[in-house]
Amino acid sequence: MPQTAKKEETKMRNNDKQTTEKKQKRSYPFYAIENPIEHDRIPVFIKTMGTVLRDEKYRLLLDLYLNTCASCNSCAEQCHLYQVTHERKDLPAYRSNMLRAVYRKYFTRGGRLLGRLVGAKELHEEDIDAMIESFYRCTMCRRCAVECPMGIDNALLTRIGRCILGELNLAPKNFTVSSAQELKGIGNTSGIPKEAFMDTLDFLQDEIKDMTGHKVEFPRDKVGAEYMFIAPVSDYIMEADTLMGTAMALQAAGTDWTIGTSFYDAINYGLFYSDGVTSDVLNRLLTEAQRLKVKKILIGECGHATKTAKLFMDVFGKYRFPVRNVMEYTAEAVKDGRLKLDPEVNQETVTYHDPCNLGRGLGIYEAPRAIVRAATKHFVELQPNRERNYCCGGGGGSVTVPDLYDFRMNLAGAKKVEQIKSSGAKYIAAPCANCKKQLKELVEYHKLPVTVVGVHDLLIKSLVY
Repeated sequence: MPQTAKKEETKMRNNDKQTTEKKQKRSYPFYAIENPIEHDRIPVFIKTMGTVLRDEKYRLLLDLYLNTCASCNSCAEQCHLYQVTHERKDLPAYRSNMLRAVYRKYFTRGGRLLGRLVGAKELHEEDIDAMIESFYRCTMCRRCAVECPMGIDNALLTRIGRCILGELNLAPKNFTVSSAQELKGIGNTSGIPKEAFMDTLDFLQDEIKDMTGHKVEFPRDKVGAEYMFIAPVSDYIMEADTLMGTAMALQAAGTDWTIGTSFYDAINYGLFYSDGVTSDVLNRLLTEAQRLKVKKILIGECGHATKTAKLFMDVFGKYRFPVRNVMEYTAEAVKDGRLKLDPEVNQETVTYHDPCNLGRGLGIYEAPRAIVRAATKHFVELQPNRERNYCCGGGGGSVTVPDLYDFRMNLAGAKKVEQIKSSGAKYIAAPCANCKKQLKELVEYHKLPVTVVGVHDLLIKSLVY
């Protein structure tokens, strides 16, 4: 073979090798993925989607949502992200159409026969890559569902898409590593040993005594109590005032409660990407309640923790317990006179942020407002509020993903910044652990003259003994 021809053949081989290596080392947007499946992803995706479609939990809803869309783009007008970016990939309907096209191609007779004429599309590798980016840009806030004329829940379709991707190990490393640590490691997402957790409870008791002069206890492992209280373990690291206010309220109201020390983390990242993780974490929580023989479960202020416990218990739970958010309990105690609050001690203007999982997810709107109004002198509403409130910008678990920081600060959180500025409030009460983290970062990043607090933080000064 002539030397020139040999050089050309070698060059072609090198090009082919580089192309193959490039395909093998995919660059995933936004976040680090641990041990992703790199090859033959399409058969796994289609097989997993078929399994989901046959699941009784989802079958009827998915059949409705995947066969229905008015293409009216009402959802676009409601999406806090699309209002900022105006990019096609941020349209809720566009994101859902990614799944809808696969569904029609592989799971409907019309799609198999007529293809694109009925909105069906063959799945390609680049489609999966596009889904990874789009599904994790969505904060799953469900604001789009409020105005959808067809009643389509695009957030559910986003979650289904994430669950399918999860079976390909295409989930953020922060989700998978934290969940593994909670389920197989030390028993909580932050890696706090039991001894350190116990020391933290002792420290909080001492802090309350120093601040108020009153002795308040965090009871532990009390068998047969009426309530088992469990909050995200991150609250014990970053939200001490919320926990102290909660303990003070529970004791002042005469509550029979306890904290379990075998499992003490209400965080459930499964809500954002995996039914299997959702089930396993939930059942660890329920097993702890069963061990302590309590009558009811009281979840801390966190929205996603309350939602997973309330909504998934009947689906995945080994045991059954009534579940309440602690704000519902405290508001009831204020209403029936077991708790007395003095609003005069909190004179600054306070507003309230409706977390998506507590508000649109569970309809908990008035209980936290009742507490804030009773504990403060000047309360103002964010506009809009309640079911039309804007997501903080860190929902859907995105607040836990470091690579999404700039995205959350400049795009996903932009509408919330506008809301806070317009309110004129000096304090914003936000009960959800994820919301608090996102809002505190927004306040710092945008240099807003606002302090982020939990609802029960306001009780530390206002509670009347």
